[in-house]
Amino acid sequence: MLKGIPNIISPELLKILDEMGHGDTIVIGDGNFPAASNAQRLVRCDGHNVPELLDAILKLMPLDTYVDSPVMLMATTKGDPTPTIWAEYQDIVNKNNGETEMSQIERFAFYDRAKEAYAIIATSEMASHEKRFDSRTCFFVVFQDTNAANRIITISINAGYVRVTSPYI
Repeated sequence: MLKGIPNIISPELLKILDEMGHGDTIVIGDGNFPAASNAQRLVRCDGHNVPELLDAILKLMPLDTYVDSPVMLMATTKGDPTPTIWAEYQDIVNKNNGETEMSQIERFAFYDRAKEAYAIIATSEMASHEKRFDSRTCFFVVFQDTNAANRIITISINAGYVRVTSPYI
């Protein structure tokens, strides 16, 4: 029995986080993100929302401090309002990592990067779909291993691996 792992982190997701290495990235997508058609490895987190998953993942893995923006969001289309949930993401990132800049990446560039991600986490998040369907709650995260071996999960996730010997468990 492992201790200290949030219940929302499934064995499959924990395995994915453990497998990730230098340059690997992960996408946390909302309920309408085309995860299955873009994923090399798909982790389904049906019934869960992005904020809870982001918070749980950041409790296990620190963001990468060696990149300009360790968290990237799919940019809104010109004229569209900024999704209100982005402020919640920023609060979660800051709570777990200190003041951290989140950047935006154009929609189709985001899709291209998502296809290269180590894994995509598909959630049931619908926060940005209150008025119309548009995937804007998707993002990449970059994590860093505490022993300075940089690794990536993208939002850009420079992901540290999780092992029983980790100080995060």
